[in-house]
Amino acid sequence: MKNCNSGQDERGLLPFSVIVAATKGDPDAMKIVLRHYEGLICGLSVRKLRDERGNTYHGIDQDIYDRLRSRLIRAILDFKI
Repeated sequence: MKNCNSGQDERGLLPFSVIVAATKGDPDAMKIVLRHYEGLICGLSVRKLRDERGNTYHGIDQDIYDRLRSRLIRAILDFKI
């Protein structure tokens, strides 16, 4: 998981200008927002998985990860300021 503190203030908040730009579809602002929530998305995507030998391990379920990112993008674009 990435630690993405660049572009954030000391409280861990995204700048308002980045939020506004992301809601208008700015790709650079969208990348900043997605990077900000990367750790949370990864954490929510962790599941107990099994390999081909039946061993269990914890890993990121790529389907869940992709769905969460897509929902975040949709929510950003639908957000009204």
